[in-house]
Order: sequence, then structure tokens, then C-alpha cells
Amino acid sequence: MANTKKIIDANMHWLPGELFSDKKLLNSFLNCVPRQYGVHTRVEKIEGKDLHQLIVEQPKGYINLNYAEGQYTLESQLADMEKAGVDHAIFRLPVWQEWLDLETCKEVNSRMADYVKRSDGRMSALAVVPPYGTDECLREVDRCLNELGFRGAQIVAHYGQVYLDDPLFRPYLKFLNDLKVPVVVHHTPLPVDYHSVLPYTNQRRQFGRCIDQATAVGRELFSGMFDELPNLKFVHSMLGGAFYAFADMLVPPQHKFNDTVDRFQATTGNLRDHLHNNIFFDTSGAPQWGKAQLEAAVKVVGSTNILYGSSYPIRKDWFFTGIETIESLDITDEDKANILGGNASRMFNLD
Repeated sequence: MANTKKIIDANMHWLPGELFSDKKLLNSFLNCVPRQYGVHTRVEKIEGKDLHQLIVEQPKGYINLNYAEGQYTLESQLADMEKAGVDHAIFRLPVWQEWLDLETCKEVNSRMADYVKRSDGRMSALAVVPPYGTDECLREVDRCLNELGFRGAQIVAHYGQVYLDDPLFRPYLKFLNDLKVPVVVHHTPLPVDYHSVLPYTNQRRQFGRCIDQATAVGRELFSGMFDELPNLKFVHSMLGGAFYAFADMLVPPQHKFNDTVDRFQATTGNLRDHLHNNIFFDTSGAPQWGKAQLEAAVKVVGSTNILYGSSYPIRKDWFFTGIETIESLDITDEDKANILGGNASRMFNLD
């Protein structure tokens, strides 16, 4: 076992356990989804079980998200953590950050705080608010951090058709930058331009998320936003959409040759610095990547920029075999310790 004080899962999903029984809360979740943009929600019974699931389609007829009743109870999550060998969980909402209004966010934050409090120190939470920097939104973030004991904030890679480098979000991000709190950037169900990945389920539900995350990371780097917001630390899910595979293409090292025509955007040392200092990645289910890909990620972006995350409860094999997957990598014990808990402990101040 790698020499780490705690195994920290930095990507565990949480939804209110009462979501399916509390009709007012359920309607708040269902009604916030913008049907005018082709996103559709419904609740239906799971075939062969006395349970229900909440389904999100985009566009109608193409399932991109489904959440099952009964997966978000404290007892079952603690039992699964014990079985998997996870010491501490950091909670985020799965994708709903894109749509929830402020009042529902307040309700969700309060319920999440109560849930974490009952975990006896085994769980932490991240604040969710609409990312527009209004006085009301900033007060809610302040409440989460200073009254409820949350460890950072959570957002998604884009809102509607607008990615995070847009000036629309700058007041909120400046607020978080000044507070020096970490910001988890979850993927959205699909990238902004998604029609080419619709027909096939795995391409839509897996590759689509990778496109979304890699697009977001690239836009953040090239926009110069980290020059303005140097304290901002983003933790992108899905290994940033396998951003390590594109890092040297998009942020190439300087070379000594003179090209007749400059075909690509000039790069500076700042891009490399920002990739190291401002952009971090969680594994979002280590087993799904494979040994060679995970080792490549460590080699390219460095073990200090990768956090262990399972996307629990999406796939039980990702959760129950995730730690051993990291342990099996041909990397140093220090690298394993960073990924499995050290980085998250430092970033979210869990020591």
C-alpha cells in the first residue's frame, strides 16, 4: 500500500436521499432543466425493482444521465467506503449545478451539510450556487464556507452554451480566486456542439464528456483567465477529458527553428505554468482508463496534479477496484500517495 495518511475520494456524487419522496424538492430538480434547449427529464420505475430513477435526455430520446433511488443514503455510502478502503469522501452534485436556481441550491447545501455532519468526519462538501456573482450568490458561498464548513466550490464545465472563460462568470471566479478556495469543475452531459456524438451510447455518454472537459480546459488556458486569477485552482473531472493526451500539442515547448508561417497560436511559459499551478484533474473512475493511460497521465501532467476520484455510485467496479488500480501502476510510491490522498488533503485542507 502506498504511504498515504488517508485514501481520499475527491469525486463522490451526492443527491438528497429524499429526492424521490419529497415532491417539492423533486419538482425543483425537474423544473429547473431548460426544456426549451432540448433537455428533457422524467421519473420512471426501474424495471424489475421497486425503485425509481430520474432520467435526463438531451435531446429527447437520448439518455445522458440517470439517477437511481436509494443510492444516496449515509449508511450505504459509509459501508461502501469501508469495503473499498476509502477513508474520506468529497461530495459534489452530479451535473445539476448547471441548472439549479439559488433557492434550490440553498436547500441542497443545507441538506448536504447535515449529511456530512452525520458522517463523523468521513465526508466533506463543496458549495453549489449559480455562478453569476450576484450578492445573494456570494452570500450563499460565504455561508457554506464559514458556517457550514464546506471545503470549496463546485461548478460545471459550461452553462448552457457558455464556457467558464466567458466574462459572464468572471465576478464569481474572482470572488473564489480572492478566497483561495479550490473549485471542482464537473463535466456536463454533453459538450456544446454534440450532434456528431449522439447516435451511439458509449460515444455520447463517455466520449462526449471527454470532449466537454478537454474543450473547457483548453479554453481556460488560452483565454488568459489565470493571468487575471492566479489563485484559482480548477479540478476537472474525467482527467480533463484525457487532456494529458493533447497537452504537448496544445501547449508545446518552445523550439529553436524558424517557421515561414506561424500556423498556431504563440505559446508562452505562462501556459505551462498555468497547466501546473491552476489546472488539476481527478480520475473519475480509474479502472475505466487502463494502466497505460493512467501512467501516461502521471508522466505528462505529474502526480501532484491528479486526484483520485471514483464518480461513485456510477459504476461499482470503478469504486471497489479503483484504489488497487492506482496501486498497480508502475509509478513511485510518492506518486501513488499524492494521487490517493495527499493532493486532495492539501488542496481541500483536510489535514
